[in-house]
Amino acid sequence: MAPRTRRGLAERARVMTSPVIEESYRILRSRIDLSRLPKLSRDVTERVIHASADFDYFTDLVCAEDALAEGVAALVAGAPVIADTTMVAAGITGSPVVCKISEPLTQRLARTASITRAAAAVRLAFGDAGPGAVWVVGGGPAALAELLSRQVEPAFVVGLPAGFVGASEAKDALRASGVSSVSNVSEKGGPAVAVAAFNALLRHALESPGTRAGWGPDGQPAAVADDDGAGW
Repeated sequence: MAPRTRRGLAERARVMTSPVIEESYRILRSRIDLSRLPKLSRDVTERVIHASADFDYFTDLVCAEDALAEGVAALVAGAPVIADTTMVAAGITGSPVVCKISEPLTQRLARTASITRAAAAVRLAFGDAGPGAVWVVGGGPAALAELLSRQVEPAFVVGLPAGFVGASEAKDALRASGVSSVSNVSEKGGPAVAVAAFNALLRHALESPGTRAGWGPDGQPAAVADDDGAGW
């Protein structure tokens, strides 16, 4: 597939914004100074705080600049994107997404294998996409735990599930695995937060020369929403 033109890159990287969102970012930047963070870490942190209105993510997120750069590089190379839930998939507007959670086959596999739907969806998505995908996990921790136990060899993982049971432990395991990722320490997280972190990286990927990020079957550009699902 041919690299994108300069004009195509500009179109692809455009952002659907509004005066409300612009004012929201202005208020955010007046209340917290993220300028000392490295660029990718800063952009991820800012979008997560914007999506959640929770400044605690400044210290709660675990961002390694080298790992984030690997995530961007995977997207630039055209890695498939896999979401654990329909809400996460709905927030990713700038890239095709694989999401198996609502498919009838997922429900059948969950019943026959006596596993959760989230775990079944991970198995089916891996069967479609194979190794080297970018996974975005923002539902419960079951998908993240399954992803790690199945050794799906991801290129990058956005691991930001929420929950009082198992979420922190699953994110601890993700960091201990050595897989390139962004995660957080606490029980907090959720679809909007995971989408925000992913979209921050996707935006960089879409602006990279020769990028294959976001290419769908028709090769047409799509805007990256800047509210990260805040209007759900």
